[in-house]
Amino acid sequence: MGTLTRILRAETRITSGGERHSPSKIALLNALVLFGVLLTVIPYLYMVTASFRTQGELYSLPVTIFPREWTDANYLKLFNDTEFVRWYGNTIWVAGLRTLLGVYFAAAAGYAFAKFNFRFKRFLFFTVLATLILPFHVLLIPLFVMMADFGWVDNYLAIIVPGLVSAFNIFLMRQYTESVPNELLDAARIDGASEFGIFHRIVLPLVRPGLGVVAILTFVQTWNDFLWPLIVLHDSSKYLLSIGIATMDGPYDVEVGAIMAASFLSTVPILVIFVLMQRQIIAGLTRGAIRG
Repeated sequence: MGTLTRILRAETRITSGGERHSPSKIALLNALVLFGVLLTVIPYLYMVTASFRTQGELYSLPVTIFPREWTDANYLKLFNDTEFVRWYGNTIWVAGLRTLLGVYFAAAAGYAFAKFNFRFKRFLFFTVLATLILPFHVLLIPLFVMMADFGWVDNYLAIIVPGLVSAFNIFLMRQYTESVPNELLDAARIDGASEFGIFHRIVLPLVRPGLGVVAILTFVQTWNDFLWPLIVLHDSSKYLLSIGIATMDGPYDVEVGAIMAASFLSTVPILVIFVLMQRQIIAGLTRGAIRG
């Protein structure tokens, strides 16, 4: 009994010693994390407070994080002198529609690659994945020519349709769909369910975490997109937020306060989504990555 006790104590010391970190390493790690947090938070905090500064204080020295005199003039100018509300609505509409359709197409493609056998299946799947290595800038000219031929220039279809299919989203949904038991699908087929019904009534509810991740990633990507909307949208009333804010930087008069106010308001939806869904995003990506 005494020998067994000594062995257990020795193993406990070895285990606890292996998991223990020195105070210097912990302090260094905390310092690095704090430094990273400051690098991220301070610019955002300054943007928020700058939206409440007067125009003169924005150019005064020394620079302070909080304004000496708080004012809402920048927000009044933003709403009265620009089409900011219209740009906001345009962005919500485009991002929402593209997200809904993109999630559905990604789930359907993932279901096909995961649960059906057809010729050239592996070749087609790896071809889809190969598009991930292509820079988007390589596709700008041919994609714009296609949109011009379709008559979609200065139309939201030029933004929504090309973004409906994403190689990464298809890959993620394929990984999720592969976890659905084949026996469950076969039982539904024996009961007379159609493939359409199986997909909507069985597969989609079981891969709901993956759908949430794809929806969030697609919405955020569309919300932040700048280059492609800048190329295909010419009417200022159709601008998205990213383009509209960029046009506020005039050649002679730059309203920095109004730009800061617009930038702050444009980040609110993304910030709310991240704060509320960060655990689901990380868990969904992790679960999807280790499946299959």
